[in-house]
Amino acid sequence: MAYQDHIIEMSQLIKSKNGTWDGINAESVARMRLQNRFKTGLEIARYTAGIMRKDMAAYDADPANYTQSLGCWHGFIAQQKMISIKKHFKSTDRRYIYLSGWMIAALRSEFGPLPDQSMHEKTSVPALIEEIYTFLRQADARELGMLFRDLDAARAAGDKAKEQKILDQVDNFQTHVVPIIADIDAGFGNAEATYLLAKKMIEAGACAIQIENQVSDEKQCGHQDGKVTVPHEDFLAKIRAVRYAFLELGVDNGIIVTRTDSLGAGLTKQIAVSHAPGDLGDQYNSFLDCEEISPADMKNGDVVLNRNGKLLRPKRLPSNLFQFREGTGEDRCVLDSITSLQNGADLLWIETEKPHVSQIAGMMDRIREVFPNAKLAYNNSPSFNWTLNFRQQVYDAMKAEGKDVSAYNRDALMSVDYDGTELAIIADEKIRTFQADGAKRAGIFHHLITLPTYHTAALSTDNLAKEYFGSQGMLGYVLGVQRQEIRQGIACVKHQNMSGSDLGDDHKEYFAGEAALKAGGVHNTMNQFA
Repeated sequence: MAYQDHIIEMSQLIKSKNGTWDGINAESVARMRLQNRFKTGLEIARYTAGIMRKDMAAYDADPANYTQSLGCWHGFIAQQKMISIKKHFKSTDRRYIYLSGWMIAALRSEFGPLPDQSMHEKTSVPALIEEIYTFLRQADARELGMLFRDLDAARAAGDKAKEQKILDQVDNFQTHVVPIIADIDAGFGNAEATYLLAKKMIEAGACAIQIENQVSDEKQCGHQDGKVTVPHEDFLAKIRAVRYAFLELGVDNGIIVTRTDSLGAGLTKQIAVSHAPGDLGDQYNSFLDCEEISPADMKNGDVVLNRNGKLLRPKRLPSNLFQFREGTGEDRCVLDSITSLQNGADLLWIETEKPHVSQIAGMMDRIREVFPNAKLAYNNSPSFNWTLNFRQQVYDAMKAEGKDVSAYNRDALMSVDYDGTELAIIADEKIRTFQADGAKRAGIFHHLITLPTYHTAALSTDNLAKEYFGSQGMLGYVLGVQRQEIRQGIACVKHQNMSGSDLGDDHKEYFAGEAALKAGGVHNTMNQFA
């Protein structure tokens, strides 16, 4: 509803109360309504699911329309990210937020810092979703509040043209609320537990839930060793559980992102149930590392498979886990992905050990033979050494082309000594275009960095501590932080405004009129940053 329409509607409502509501100002109500566009998390989930579906269709039409996100571990971080995007690019289109289970474990658990093994409180996942959207909605209220102040100033000056321009900005305001892709890990238990947690996440505002095919109680970070996968039927039950949660809550277009860790997972806890040769369970078991035996070779407690009339004994480790054959990871990823898409997944996630477009494309080509519109969300992970990986890729390509690489030591390419070389310059350009290249060649619809703001918080804090506690003293803060905020137009330089002080003043004036005791007077030191 347009600004003026809100005012008209409220004016009629106030008038209908026969004078008892005359202390309520219709335009103030209109402002408050526009500053609080989303009343519930479910409204957000439905709205943002529509955005993602539209973006997925746009990507299918042209892979240049890929989407991006950065992982955020606090509502304030997500808010500042979206404010920055609007400042620099004037639009939030195709920019999302990623919510990482790793960062919740490391930064938001009541137990303190934890490894990424689903040990954190699962309620902390929906709590962070709700927190992020609280901060994004406050960003809307803050920005609209500044427009309303500008509107009042234009009216006071009698500037009709400026007044109309600001009214157009209000009516065409783009919200800071964008889709969140939220990590539910391996589901935190059985399918019922997954369903219950998914409901809480959706009610908090999540329109996209990412779930992985690891064993819940053996879950590991995607870039660590010791990962254990589950048979497909176990994973499919959880996919269905998430879909039921979406449908129950009326988010019919909710997005499920299914992640396979099979490329780096060499173990399974279970042998799949198989009823016929070639069924899904049999395909899963076919990747097991087995030895053919005769009945005489069988030992007490052996687990034995019967395949094509042969007795096969899977390799069983002291941990009671079963081992897959080496070199089967890509085949398992392809089967996992096709199976997920056949059972309701919307996007895929293949966790890889390096950022290599050709490797990803090789698997996606096989998947797209069955599902031509298969799309990936891809983890541009900080666990990769991007500099070393791409310098090695360029080194290998140069060597294959017969170029002289004698000036380089492949194992030491991270060295600063190589920073200005031709190889390093080519590698940096490939890093720069990785997302566009992956979107075009490898079906990557969404590029995300899981943990970037974990690293930026550490880096900026280290830089400040080094200067402030050293010889620079207060100048370390002023030069490295405050002056940069002023020069670069960082909204947080006016931290009272960012925290809601001006919004509170507006409300005080609505509620108490001229009697309001406001914080934003002439003696507010934030005026130094006007």
